[in-house]
Amino acid sequence: MNTHKLFTFLAFYASTFVAASSAAVWDVGGAWYQSLNQPSFTPPSWVFGPVWTILYLMIAIVAYRIAYAAETSWKMPALALWALQIALNTLWTPVFFGAKNLEGALIYIGLLWVTICVLIWVTRQVDKFSALLLLPYLAWVSFASILNFAFWSLNP
Repeated sequence: MNTHKLFTFLAFYASTFVAASSAAVWDVGGAWYQSLNQPSFTPPSWVFGPVWTILYLMIAIVAYRIAYAAETSWKMPALALWALQIALNTLWTPVFFGAKNLEGALIYIGLLWVTICVLIWVTRQVDKFSALLLLPYLAWVSFASILNFAFWSLNP
């Protein structure tokens, strides 16, 4: 991998790192979260770190592959949607844990879910393998959306 391509990958991975680091700023799993009525299917806290680490690596690989894919009219929309999903992903944590706004977080994660669906469809036009790499992300955000909804429902 040449230096330019390495720098490109690291820039995309840094973007995912910013999204991940928002969890360090807020009291994720702290007293407020522990005081909430927990859905019965809430995973243990230790699950989130490994899952997100793998997903963020895959998300960065997708952006890298799109950036270096053959030119197509779908390439720029795919990168724009990638940027939108990482922004929405980054914003969810401060809304849920910082503002303690379960309903607002539900709106953000809903928008994130729709964005990921469209991103997968558009990315498929650019690089089919990258679209497949996004499926675990969609599955996890689907689960997280249900979990967010359950928290909102159980904690009016």
